[in-house]
Amino acid sequence: MPANTDTATWNEHTDEPSVSEEVSGVASQVREKVSEFGRSAADKIDANREAAASKLDTAASTLHEKAESLPGGDTVANLAHSTADTLTSTADYIREHDVQGMMADARRFVKNNPGPALFAAAFVGFLAGRAFSRRD
Repeated sequence: MPANTDTATWNEHTDEPSVSEEVSGVASQVREKVSEFGRSAADKIDANREAAASKLDTAASTLHEKAESLPGGDTVANLAHSTADTLTSTADYIREHDVQGMMADARRFVKNNPGPALFAAAFVGFLAGRAFSRRD
């Protein structure tokens, strides 16, 4: 069998992988590490879901209790109650959905609402940039 000069194959004389096969192997290892990291992060988030939901419920209860004593009258009190109800709904959602379900919902939202999703991502990026920028 004649020697193959294609660099994407094994060197028949030395039994060593070619450069492209080595790169492919490293890429496969990197994909596996990233996947493993993602699973680990998802497991940690799932483990802390109940605690996060409980804290949201506590914040909602406190907001409901203090709403009437906030300055600004009925408008502010109604806004506080509405915010507290949203916190309660968020707590319920967190309890009922694991990370996989939340990611599926996020993908569905982005697919169905690309404009608002892009705006929200840009806004979050802007806020993150401001938070991490150095002020001299």
